[in-house]
Amino acid sequence: MKIAIGNDHAAPELKLAVLEHLKERGIEYIDLGCGVGERCDYPDKAKEVCEKVTSGECELGILICGTGVGMSIAANKIKGIRAACCSDYFSARLTREHNNANVLCFGERVVGVGTALDLVDVFIDTPYSNAERHQKRVDLITALEG
Repeated sequence: MKIAIGNDHAAPELKLAVLEHLKERGIEYIDLGCGVGERCDYPDKAKEVCEKVTSGECELGILICGTGVGMSIAANKIKGIRAACCSDYFSARLTREHNNANVLCFGERVVGVGTALDLVDVFIDTPYSNAERHQKRVDLITALEG
């Protein structure tokens, strides 16, 4: 598995903690975020990460900003992306299981490191259920893309 990860200037420290965690788990990643002291615009980072996911180069994406909200709004503008802004374990698990979300968003100003790593783990480790009722809804979401 390969994960694309991006962040803006509001979340470089949390991104570094997530990268270290992925490394410890032996999960390959592409770091598309900005570093400490750098400035960038979150829509640009969302686009970069989402392009890696939609191209198939990466299976999943992780986006981190101050709240996670801006990243999720930007990411969901990209065709083929189902991004979810999560700050709790249950939502992160169910968005993978029921919505087949492919990008996890959260905020450095909202969640601590421990919660962020739990969100990453459950998002990566939870498979899509592929139940007929869930697939019908995912198909309806995809149809909204036009």
